[in-house]
Amino acid sequence: MNVDHLDQLENQSLYLLREAYAKFKNLCMLWSIGKDSTTLLWLARKAFFGHVPIPLVHIDTGFKIPEMIAFRDRLAREWRLTMIYGINEEARAAKRTFPDGAANRIACCAALKTDALRRTLSGEGPRYRFNHATGRYEREEKPEPFTGVILGIRAGEEGSRSKERYFSPRDKASRWHIGGQPPELWDQFNTSFPPGAHVRIHPLLDWTELDVWEYIAREKIPVTSLYFDQGNGRRYRSLGCGPCTQPVESTAKNAEEVAAELRTGKFARVAERAGRAQDAEDGGGLETLRREGYM
Repeated sequence: MNVDHLDQLENQSLYLLREAYAKFKNLCMLWSIGKDSTTLLWLARKAFFGHVPIPLVHIDTGFKIPEMIAFRDRLAREWRLTMIYGINEEARAAKRTFPDGAANRIACCAALKTDALRRTLSGEGPRYRFNHATGRYEREEKPEPFTGVILGIRAGEEGSRSKERYFSPRDKASRWHIGGQPPELWDQFNTSFPPGAHVRIHPLLDWTELDVWEYIAREKIPVTSLYFDQGNGRRYRSLGCGPCTQPVESTAKNAEEVAAELRTGKFARVAERAGRAQDAEDGGGLETLRREGYM
């Protein structure tokens, strides 16, 4: 394990988290409950000395694997997180989803993820906050918009993410104009954007899949057991909605063994998100969805 390399990545991420917290008001952090965003959550705890002063936001499609939701709520309780989830209740009620017969997975993702995210961040859609006293989620009344959001995306995970910046602006409708992003040279970051701009911050942009698993192993970060073989020779490499996510063949039972698999090149010819069916319908990437506001 190259500890120096991991330390450099960690220090850069801690700096970006603290810079974002200092520069932006009404900031939140997206937590998909996957390995990357859970690593980002761990880094946030380090950046702010064990406390996470930023609300965690999860976009719940209603089709997540049950173990993911159980893991989310357990960590919310144990780490005393300000936990919020948003959901597109209208699309769910109208059954505009792929499992209910929507035209395709892209339309389903657009409704349950892109639209839900946009409305959750703007405060126009329903938001539910975890009440630590009651152990239940309660609907927020008149939620304020989030003007900045921290995400755990990595440039190497899929093609469109390699075009991101550390501080990447969206317009008022959360649309991503790739050609209009500011340059970021020599670790000089632009944190001043026009009024009404919505900014996304990416502290893990330089990390690789192997970096993440080596860091999880080193730090002993808790992640959902779905990432590990439970005795059937299969595990999840990337997590999404249950109907659209497939496991891979693997006998790795912990983070060290997952990292060891990656070092051998076991998945060198297989994209990390190959098990995510919506990527295939978007031409092998996520750019169509991400231009409109997808994570």
